Amino acid sequence: MDTNEDEARLEKRYDDFYQKLRKRMRHWVESTGQDHRWAELLMIAPDIFHLMVCLVFDKDVPQREKTKLFAAIAYFFSPLDLLPELLLGPIAFIDDIALACFVINSMLSSVDTDVIRKHWAGEGDILELVEVVAAKGDEWLGTGLWKRVRQYIARRK
Repeated sequence: MDTNEDEARLEKRYDDFYQKLRKRMRHWVESTGQDHRWAELLMIAPDIFHLMVCLVFDKDVPQREKTKLFAAIAYFFSPLDLLPELLLGPIAFIDDIALACFVINSMLSSVDTDVIRKHWAGEGDILELVEVVAAKGDEWLGTGLWKRVRQYIARRK
């Protein structure tokens, strides 16, 4: 199989996942109410996923950063994570979002912020969002769990 076929298959899988995730999050927010504590944060999950995929294919992102992005993308797909979506539903994407934001935050020293911003399809400033999520990770996931996630990513640098 050639590279173009592999990329086409990856793009289709990405499009399918992205659209399903957006639909799932929208349905969850509508069913629980816009004022749910996690509604606003969970609605960024599809956009964070989209950003990571775009950054993986950007030539201005160093390979070591792409490796971390691949790991965070795989975590979105994995049924085996800290908060399993199959058991908890969309609320379990909190750890996926936190991990993604931590990875993006760790890239800021080696990737121009304009590269990150140009791929952001969500609302607001992605860098402010990443900063807030990175700072709130302890509160949302518990200090011990969030510390282990940060240490795991730090070892990948």
